Amino acid sequence: MTRAEHVEFLLEEESMGAFLEGFLPRFFPAITYELHPLGGKGNMLQKIPGRLKGYASWLPENWCIVILIDQNSQDCHRLKAQLEEFAQTAGLPTVTHPRGEAARVINRIVMHSLEAWYFGDWDAVCQAYPRAPRDIPRRARYRNPDAIPNPAQNFEHVMQQVGYFKTGLRKIEAAREIGRYLEADRNTSHSFQVFYRALKTILG
Repeated sequence: MTRAEHVEFLLEEESMGAFLEGFLPRFFPAITYELHPLGGKGNMLQKIPGRLKGYASWLPENWCIVILIDQNSQDCHRLKAQLEEFAQTAGLPTVTHPRGEAARVINRIVMHSLEAWYFGDWDAVCQAYPRAPRDIPRRARYRNPDAIPNPAQNFEHVMQQVGYFKTGLRKIEAAREIGRYLEADRNTSHSFQVFYRALKTILG
């Protein structure tokens, strides 16, 4: 893949944008980027084909597109295939299907949602929220971040037990705070590591 100097992120929700605003400048200070939350999964899947068609007509050679979408309860392989088809229809080669060209699109599935990445680096959560219980990574149900059912609900429950988010999880606030502390190399979420490796690939 040609080294990118600018990344267009197509995102499901504003919370992922808030997370990336804390994370990207620390690990990828050389790139410029734009964050485009598309208003939830349904809206995102409707908007992506048109967005990619538009990008295909003018995207500079040193720009690329990263699409980040939550798996939730969907079949991961079907969702990835759908995203790949969107890119192919727009004439944009992807990392998975480069078609002999430099990839312009990277599709990544978040398993199952952004909050799973928090469980993958619980030290970052404890730095952002000092009362958070430190033994979470040793509890069996949280040991594999990508296997936690409904990570957002589980994260909210754990944090409410120690006095945070009493009126409900404030997703954007949590994303912004934890994004400031999350360390890429220590995160045990496989889906996070796949995303992180993709970004490193973009930077050559």
